[in-house]
Amino acid sequence: MKIFVSSAAIALALCPAPVLAAGVIDNVNGIALDANGKIVRFGALMIDDDGKVEKLIEGRYKEPEYKRPKKRKKGEPWPEPPKGLAFKLDGGGKTLIPGLIDAHGHVMGYGLSLITLDLSDTTSLAQAQEKIRAYVAANPGRKWIIGTGWNQEQWGLGRFPTAADLDAAVSDIPVWLERVDGHAGWANSAAIRAAGITGATKAPAGGRIEMTGGKPAGVFVDRAMDLMQKVVPPPAPKDRDLALEKAQRALLSMGITGIADMGTSIEDWQAFRRSADRGALRVRIMSYAMGLDNMVLIAGPEPTPWLYDDHLRMGGIKLLLDGALGSRGAWLKGDYADAPGQRGLRMIPDTQLRNIMSRAAMDNFQVAMHAIGDAANGEALDAIQELAETYKGDRRWRIEHAQIIDPADLPRFGPLGVVASMQPVHEASDWRMATARLGEARLAGAYAWKTMLDNRVPLAFGSDVPVESPNPFPGIAVAMSREDAKGQPVGGWMPQQRVSFQAALDGFTRQAAYAGFAEKKFGSLVPGQRADS
Repeated sequence: MKIFVSSAAIALALCPAPVLAAGVIDNVNGIALDANGKIVRFGALMIDDDGKVEKLIEGRYKEPEYKRPKKRKKGEPWPEPPKGLAFKLDGGGKTLIPGLIDAHGHVMGYGLSLITLDLSDTTSLAQAQEKIRAYVAANPGRKWIIGTGWNQEQWGLGRFPTAADLDAAVSDIPVWLERVDGHAGWANSAAIRAAGITGATKAPAGGRIEMTGGKPAGVFVDRAMDLMQKVVPPPAPKDRDLALEKAQRALLSMGITGIADMGTSIEDWQAFRRSADRGALRVRIMSYAMGLDNMVLIAGPEPTPWLYDDHLRMGGIKLLLDGALGSRGAWLKGDYADAPGQRGLRMIPDTQLRNIMSRAAMDNFQVAMHAIGDAANGEALDAIQELAETYKGDRRWRIEHAQIIDPADLPRFGPLGVVASMQPVHEASDWRMATARLGEARLAGAYAWKTMLDNRVPLAFGSDVPVESPNPFPGIAVAMSREDAKGQPVGGWMPQQRVSFQAALDGFTRQAAYAGFAEKKFGSLVPGQRADS
């Protein structure tokens, strides 16, 4: 399946500053969405001098004719001729769509992955070890080696990598590498010693230390990562600035003009502000703070207004209810099929979860909860149902990922007004692993996009970048086909959950904006909205 986007539109997005001048993009195969998510076709897009959509023209743009009146009343001036356009772009008949919005990503994490060691393209442990050695050789003098992207499932390893595996590549410098999903970390022996972790060290609640022979094996899952991260040097402000610039350029090159940043830290926010102060923030960021402390530090007593010409807003809080399937941290109602006795990790006790949600909701912050396993999703729905009795109005409670759901819980999303924020590319990457982790019988509510739509649940699509590539077009294709990049499985995995092109595009545009209370600002190319295209 091939989907094309106008190169002229992407060129506009890559301009160093917003284009705020009246103009027209003419001769395009325009596809937009109206306020109800229905596809609207157009041939030209008129933009006003505030950078907003003025009009969608069904055919080609025609210069307005000006005829001077033959008469005028005494004392009245002659009418002014129509205002000229500052620019006119010929789209050459190419397809023009609304700027795409990633409803769930990690902007700084993506940028940092572009400037540090990235193992996401490795297909074996040996290849990863060789890439690590090459990186160390190319970056002499570093006190720590930091990286991301490893995935033991992609290596066909059948187990987690170990400190000994990493020592074989680098033994004299501490090395800390986060798993592709950000829910586990891999350390060598030097890093474990630097953190003072021994066989007697207890994993914190919501975390797990992989052990071998009574000693740390080298992998730390979810909250146990904190034991290592307290000694890992954080990125310097200049590194964050570089990472943000690289992330923006990459996102814009793929047609992404907006993103929900899930888990913003105060350091991330400061980098966003520095970029915006320089006039360099070009991607629109809907920010969700990582926990209460960051929420209060960044926004104070209430969500921020839209800042920098609708480019930045802190409007909500991100909470982690469980981990990920790949590291067996997703919280399940029953044991993992491939790890009897393990049910994943519950990150927040139920009373604490409700207290945090109440603290955010009373000040009108939106709550977004990471929930992958069926137990985590059930807990999220229970908490929302309880709090919705107190906190009325348009709350748009969000459940991020919503991957494995007890079929009995699927009908609960709609009546509670929950936004399902899901990532189609995860299905393409996970379908084999999900089957191994849960078994066929427990997958009836897995990656259930069509069921969500049938139940009238707002369905926002994203990528979870850098866990997956942010490119939205494979995401649209997967949403429509339920097949991976190799066309497997033929006909789609659980094909009854496929959605239409209209629904897929809606998920990456209008619904992604709606999920962040931004549907009046951008996402649909309707008159009055930002002309992100």
